[in-house]
This record gives sequence, structure tokens and C-alpha cells, in this order.
Amino acid sequence: MDEFRYTLVTDGSSDRALIPILNWLLIENGVGRPIQPAWADFGVLSLPDRTRLVDRLKLGLVYYPCDLLFIHRDAERESRVSRVQEIDEAVACLPEAMSPEYVRVIPIRMQEAWLLIDEAAIKAAAGNKGYTGQLELPVVSRLEGLANPKGVLNELLRQASDLNRRRQRSFRVAKHARLVTEFIEDFSPLRQLSAFAALEEEVSNAIQENGWHL
Repeated sequence: MDEFRYTLVTDGSSDRALIPILNWLLIENGVGRPIQPAWADFGVLSLPDRTRLVDRLKLGLVYYPCDLLFIHRDAERESRVSRVQEIDEAVACLPEAMSPEYVRVIPIRMQEAWLLIDEAAIKAAAGNKGYTGQLELPVVSRLEGLANPKGVLNELLRQASDLNRRRQRSFRVAKHARLVTEFIEDFSPLRQLSAFAALEEEVSNAIQENGWHL
């Protein structure tokens, strides 16, 4: 059976945590072929931090050819409409020979908000799944209103690690944050969020229009 290949182009390296979420969405919406994801790692190409989005998309398609291109941009202080326009304009500037099928991934604020749904997963990602303390996770329906979801996640990981102050200094919180989605089996609670619902609608439409569910 042929593989279904997709490439994820992100804002930064921490956003590779989106891959298990995208895998889940593709399966939930009917892709039956084995899924082969790729995160476009521009670090190995020594790109400047401010490389234009269109140039990153070109390189992503050249080095990581795919059936579907996921383009991630955190909304942060911008509106979803603004990010949609930014992504669409970048894709429109690609050479016609590339013209990828693409889906926009635009979390409100930042993608870390989507990681705050599973207490057990955070404990496991912190390397201490047996931690008996209770983590105070935000109510899912309010995740898009968090001012600093990355800060909330990092603090929960530090708490779950249960390390003393001295050992906390060597606790690489960003590394552990990237692991959270690896321990989540069900992302359906995120369907309460407008940005996630918009992502799933785009994924579903792309699958249906291209016959990837057959």
C-alpha cells in the first residue's frame, strides 16, 4: 500500500509537537494508507531566522516532497484572517510547478495551548508518569484565551518532574514540552476550540477533494 506523505513547515522547532495531532486528524478523517510525516528541519540548512515564508515553503517542498503540505503559523497577536492571508499569499508566490495541496495550521496564541488537555501525558513527558500530585490544567474551552500557554505548560512540566531546585536547572523544559503530544491518544477535546475546528475542516475537505479517503 502506498504511503500518504505530508510535510509540516512550522514557525520553530518546538512546533514539531504538532505531528501527532496532524496524524490523528488524518486518520480520524479517513486516510487509511500508512502515514509518513516529515517536519521541515531548516536548522540543518542554517537559514536566517527571518527567512521569508515563501522561501521556507520552497525549501520544504524541495527537500521534503509530499502529498499534502501543512503550513503552521501561530496567530499570537494577529487575527486568523491575517495569518490566512499571509499563508495564501506565500503559496501564491510559489513556482507554478510546485502548486502544493496545503492546509493552514493556525492556533490561537501558540500551539502550546493544544498540549494542555491531558494531565497524564504531561506527567509522562516530564519523565515522571508516577507523579501523584495534581496538575491544575486550564479548562479546555478557555485555552484560546490564555495569555501565555507556553509558560503555563512549562510550569506544569516542572511541577510534574518533581525535581528539587538544583536539579531543575538541568531540566530541559523545551525538550520535554515537545514530547507531550506523543503521550496523547485522543485529541477530540480540542474540537471545542475554534482554531482546531477550522484546522479539522480544512483537513477533511482536502481529504475528500483529493480522494485520500478511498
